[in-house]
Amino acid sequence: MTPPNQAPQPVHEPHQPISEYYRTEAERAGFLREIFDSTATDYDKVERLLALGTGPWYRRQALKRAGLAPGMQVVDVGFGTGLVAKEAIAIIGNPALLTGVDPSPAMMGASPLAGKVKQVEGKAESIPLPDACADFISMGYALRHIGDLSAAFREFHRVLKPGGRLCILEITKPEGAVGTALLKGYMRGWVPLAAWLSRSATHTPKIWRYYWDSIEACAPPQRILETLKAAGLADANRHVELGTFSEYRARKPG
Repeated sequence: MTPPNQAPQPVHEPHQPISEYYRTEAERAGFLREIFDSTATDYDKVERLLALGTGPWYRRQALKRAGLAPGMQVVDVGFGTGLVAKEAIAIIGNPALLTGVDPSPAMMGASPLAGKVKQVEGKAESIPLPDACADFISMGYALRHIGDLSAAFREFHRVLKPGGRLCILEITKPEGAVGTALLKGYMRGWVPLAAWLSRSATHTPKIWRYYWDSIEACAPPQRILETLKAAGLADANRHVELGTFSEYRARKPG
């Protein structure tokens, strides 16, 4: 918690380098690009296992809670295979209204939405889209993979229209020791084992172990909210489901 007489300090790296996977921030981007490209064809299959079948329903409800409505122009950052984008389209009513942004062409190419929505290769810290072009920005479970959160949130502010809304979905480490141990055992143990048993791509078990390790190391929610505010976004808040599914929400003033 930031002392009351001290200005909030924005977060840049969401977590320190995790030496089991990479040693420096310079190596991080290459590690993530390789692991996402190599697991693209298996990603959705294992994600369904991780979400216990609730993923599509939860994502749609979270987007509605954040204010997504029919006819809005959406930019989905960290598009991946389009899991969040699919639910956004169900709400806005037209795939032509959505643009997906992701640094992994393989992930975007593996999406069932490929060829149906506009896809742009790019990073959250430097979105290759014009100013004030989006009514709504979504980002699903990619916050921990960004190199500079402060730069990314400033980009979100730039790309949003005045009054535009933001919804960032993320998994957060539970506050209690028991919940933390259970989630860690599931994400770092059972899900990678199930991926291996299903003969998924070589790196698929590794990416799910990394998911937990980056969740455990991630900056606390209060620091994320402070960074959203420091980027000029208003009404920054966090809604939590089941003690671990965080929905960070904000809007661009005006």
